[in-house]
Formats: sequence, structure tokens, C-alpha cells
Amino acid sequence: MMELPSLPPAGIVDTRQFCHACARLAGGWTASCRKRRKHWWQLSLRPSLQGARTGLLQAGDVVFELALDLSNGRLQVEVAGGASYEGALTDNSPEQLAAEVSEFLIAQGVPADYWPVYPAEGHDSLNIGHGHAYAAEVAADFATVWRFIASAMDEFRAGIPEESSPIMLWPGHFDLAMMWLPGEKIPGQDPADEEYSDKQMNFGFSFGDEGIPEPYFYVTAYPTPEAFAQLELPSGAQWHKEGFSGAVLSYPELVRRADPRADLLELWNFLIDSGRQQMLTSGQGD
Repeated sequence: MMELPSLPPAGIVDTRQFCHACARLAGGWTASCRKRRKHWWQLSLRPSLQGARTGLLQAGDVVFELALDLSNGRLQVEVAGGASYEGALTDNSPEQLAAEVSEFLIAQGVPADYWPVYPAEGHDSLNIGHGHAYAAEVAADFATVWRFIASAMDEFRAGIPEESSPIMLWPGHFDLAMMWLPGEKIPGQDPADEEYSDKQMNFGFSFGDEGIPEPYFYVTAYPTPEAFAQLELPSGAQWHKEGFSGAVLSYPELVRRADPRADLLELWNFLIDSGRQQMLTSGQGD
């Protein structure tokens, strides 16, 4: 059984912010090189053995991929044909890495209209301010946790007969998540606007944020059934109502369990079964 790191909230904040900025760096290229997909899936990264990667991207005639290797502290770019770039996370700021990646890809022939724009301030900024340190051992722990969660999500997805999204790392919020799409539309919403018309549930994980400082798992439903908050959740999980509405299980709570994977799958399966019963027309009144 995989041994999971403890991830104490106070000890991971700086590295979390640094890695989040690096994920936004890679996400800038997914945003500039991919056409829109429903629910903005084109913006996401994919978990990998060592961290996360963009998957294949194409800009003009150049095919390439970015990889965030947290296990070994590197940002890598590989271009079809053999050229490659590697930058050490310990020696560079996210802004410096972004500039070097752009310079490298420009030299490989990437047209100017594909270059990402990173604002100096704001949500997409790579500037994380002064004093934010990168701890290689913490980053390697992040990769370990992502591997554990992605593997569990893959097993969970295998049992879902309806549509589900890929397992995605969102650069904007630094969440690892997947979506369940049962196929029903919400009455009164424009069916062409899938963001607001698709019934859905999101199963995700965050290393912590302003609302919940410790790492946590979450499950949300849209639209949220009124009866959801009355469900008795599996042990340790609770309903969260500040900032978002959903079920939350703290990561420290899970890692104390004898079998964290089994308990996480139990929570996800309980909630998706409840979603089928309460969100879908076929399940109402059963």
C-alpha cells in the first residue's frame, strides 16, 4: 500500500504557491494552443508519474509537450524532432522559467500568435512575490499524492457507465479533479451553454486555499439537490457551505485511515449513487 505524506498545512504553503504558478505557466500554453472544448477542458493539464504534463500541443507546425516534474524538481519541454529544454525549479522563479520556455519555443519556430500572455498582476500572474521558497521534498510529496488520487480516480471512473471527464489538473485553481456528466439538461437553461445546462458532479482535491487551509477532497453537485445536505456521509466527511456547497473530507483525516484508497472510493461511490437518485429524472421518487 502506498505510504502517503502528511502535508502539514503550514509547511506546504510556499511550495504550493510556487508549483501553482508553474502549473499556470504550462496552462498558458494549453490555453493558447488548443481549441475550446466543453467545460473548458482544453485548459487543463494531466497528472503524470512525476507530476503533471500538458499532453501534445501544436503551434503552427511545431508539436511539443510541457512537463512539470515535481519528483525531480524540473520543468521540461520536448519538441517533436528531438529538441528539448529543462529548467530547475530550485534555481529559477516561475517568471524566469516562463521566459526561458517562450524563448526556447520561439527558437523552434512557434509563431508569435501562440505565445501566452502572463499579466504582471491578477489571477493568471506568475509573479508570486518575494519570499516564496520552493522545497523540493514538499513538491515531490505533491507528486506522490497526485499519483495516489489519479490512480483511485481511474478506478472510480471505470465503474461509471455515463460520461466522465478526463482526470484533470486545473492550472487556475491547482485542483486535481474529474467531472461526472450523466447526460441530463437542466430545465430553463440554454442547452447550447453546457456550463450552465449540464447536470454534473465534480470530484476533486486541493492542497488547500484561503477557504480551507489544509489539503482536502471535495465533491460538488450542480444543481445541488436540496436533500443532499441531509445525507449522512461516510465517516470523517462533512458538508461544507462557506464559499462553495459540497461534501469535504480533509486529507489529514484520510491519511490516518488503515486503507485510505478504499475509504476514498467509498465516499465517491456513495455520493455518485446519491447523485443518480436525487439529480436524475429516472431516479426521482424511487
